[in-house]
Amino acid sequence: MSEINYEAIKEKAQSYQADMTAFLRDLILKKGESCEEGDKSNRIKEEMEKLGFDKAWIDPQGNVLGEMGTGATQIAYDAHIDTVGIGNIENWDFDPYQGFEDDALIGGRGGSDQLGGIVSAVYGAKIMKDLGLLNDKFRVLVTGTVQEEDCDGNCWLYMIEQQNIKPEFVVSTEPTDGGIYRGQRGRMEIRVEVEGVSCHGSAPERGDNAIYKMAEILKEIEQLNENPADDSVEIKGLVKMLDEKYNPEYKEANFLGRGTVTTSEIFFTSPSRCAVADSCAVSLDRRMTAGETWESCIKEIEDLPAAKKHNAKVTMYHYSRPSWTGLSYEQECYFPTWVIPQDHKVTQALERAYKGLYGDQRIAPPVEKEQAKRAQLPLTDKWTFSTNGVAIMGRHGIPVIGFGPGAEDQAHAPNEVTFKQDLVTCAATYAVLPLEYIK
Repeated sequence: MSEINYEAIKEKAQSYQADMTAFLRDLILKKGESCEEGDKSNRIKEEMEKLGFDKAWIDPQGNVLGEMGTGATQIAYDAHIDTVGIGNIENWDFDPYQGFEDDALIGGRGGSDQLGGIVSAVYGAKIMKDLGLLNDKFRVLVTGTVQEEDCDGNCWLYMIEQQNIKPEFVVSTEPTDGGIYRGQRGRMEIRVEVEGVSCHGSAPERGDNAIYKMAEILKEIEQLNENPADDSVEIKGLVKMLDEKYNPEYKEANFLGRGTVTTSEIFFTSPSRCAVADSCAVSLDRRMTAGETWESCIKEIEDLPAAKKHNAKVTMYHYSRPSWTGLSYEQECYFPTWVIPQDHKVTQALERAYKGLYGDQRIAPPVEKEQAKRAQLPLTDKWTFSTNGVAIMGRHGIPVIGFGPGAEDQAHAPNEVTFKQDLVTCAATYAVLPLEYIK
């Protein structure tokens, strides 16, 4: 195999900066929260066809897919194309859908999270075609996936389980602040319910107040999150999973960070405001580190003294919301932890690709805050939030590695921006990665 011409790839990626900027700004103009992504799917398919993809299509769920090349090994680049809402418009200094650009920045809802990812992936494939980098050993699949903000990974569960799409590995193009990310904590959505007996509020002793029962349970859930793991406490905190004594996967748990739990919602039923509540339920956001499973997370709530005392019912939520095409693909609200080893072939290939182009430090845009932040970070790290990797690798064992334009702290924030330099850096790295992998 001939030597990779890194400079030619960098120059070609730079030559597409204006095109990538225009494409991203066009996508930002097309509003599309989860289950409303149709306009963006069609616009991405149009761009793929314009750039000469060998095949571009929209599947029954509404995901847009494009393939370049005809080689035996399929390598995928994934970007979700839905966004969250804008929140309070008063918190924005500019129109979140009209957006703006200057020499370094592109502003608008979804720029970092994560429309920039699909832009760089599409143009990364274009660079491969332009420079003759495709060969009979691999072909490239670029996916613009739906409903990630609503139910991360649901799109890939559908594509893997119903469309038989099973790449050799997947690059998640979620924002990585210029770094290479090899994992994330998992999460699940838990519901806890208790029953009571209503009565008139003037004589509460006649009833059995479900809210008071839940209050006891909530105190213990808080202890799970806050307590240490030593013998000074009855309820050992989730921090215990960082200890070899409690977790065989403690090394990866320390890399990913400890699990957490918090109460996110509370519900009740009562005949009136003048009555004792006869039921109470809460939702829990549970973040899981390596070594934790949905079974272990359910059991730890069931085993709380107050949960046993009050016969609490502990279950997982389910997701079944129809996509923009009307298709519903139901799943449990369980999104497993995943981590790809540091010495995995995919991790090493992406590190070689990046270092061959840019060296061993994160490339930062000409923005002082970003330069200072990235200078302090290791090249290879992990996400704080969740990604489609929960389905791809977490449920189905297909290796995932992360590298994407934008900054993690811009996700879901007002005044969201992304960086033109990142679009270029990522497109170039995506073009080199398959060549490094098949070495």
